[in-house]
Amino acid sequence: MPAAHDPPLAPGLYLVATPIGNLEDITLRALRVLRSAELIACEDTRHTRRLLDHYGVAVPTISYHEHNERERAAELVARLEQGACIALVSDAGTPGISDPGYRVVQLAIERGIPVISVPGASAAMVALAAAGLPTDDFRFRGFLPARSGPRRTLLEILRNSHTTEIFYEAPHRLRETLQDIVAVLGPERPLVVARELTKIHEEFLRGSAADVLTVIETRGEMKGEIVLLVGKAPAGALPAVQPSVREKFEALRRQGMAEKPAMKKLAKELGLSRDQLFRELQRTRNLKLEP
Repeated sequence: MPAAHDPPLAPGLYLVATPIGNLEDITLRALRVLRSAELIACEDTRHTRRLLDHYGVAVPTISYHEHNERERAAELVARLEQGACIALVSDAGTPGISDPGYRVVQLAIERGIPVISVPGASAAMVALAAAGLPTDDFRFRGFLPARSGPRRTLLEILRNSHTTEIFYEAPHRLRETLQDIVAVLGPERPLVVARELTKIHEEFLRGSAADVLTVIETRGEMKGEIVLLVGKAPAGALPAVQPSVREKFEALRRQGMAEKPAMKKLAKELGLSRDQLFRELQRTRNLKLEP
């Protein structure tokens, strides 16, 4: 229930940022909106309920996640069209930033429903502020591709980037991702791994890509939420643009290698399975190759 002194909310969809770890990192406005909303849509109702119980918020919740987003967005907007005040939260941070939220925001805007953003924590910005990398020009890219082939293809695009690149990464993929960064962007590329932000075991690993990888390889399985920041390419010392996967394959073929031996050699060089290499070649050019 809203506190006695809380003014009523105007109808609309409220995007409420919640803590990314430390429960104290929530604004007074966010708490007021959560107390005054008629309904709170959240990724995981059990997870959000812990936050709400901590602050004595008794508002009903409803699930809104990637698996029911399409249907639930229509349902929420129907209620909004009737004048409801609905708060949308993610498990942590700002809703809609690499989390569900886009569909309901887009649909609400199309229907002329007010969408109000209530600012607060965002893991990407928390990491950037303390990373020690340039902040004058940065780009948030969400999660890197899960497979090495597509991941390396994206990293090749960033080889000469003059922007601090920010990613989220799953802990079980971190080692392989760092190995790809060293191979594609070079061992000296500035890198920061930010882990468990705002929590008891918060940690920043800063240094060259090779140095950070060395630290990660000495540890067991990583745990916790991870933000990965890649620094700008060195000014005045840009590495030569490496051939693409397709160009490397075609170079081997021009040298007289048959198709299958060329694929085997290249897959070993890039650390890919033959299937991964085949898919990457098909993606970059419509080559008629036998899988």
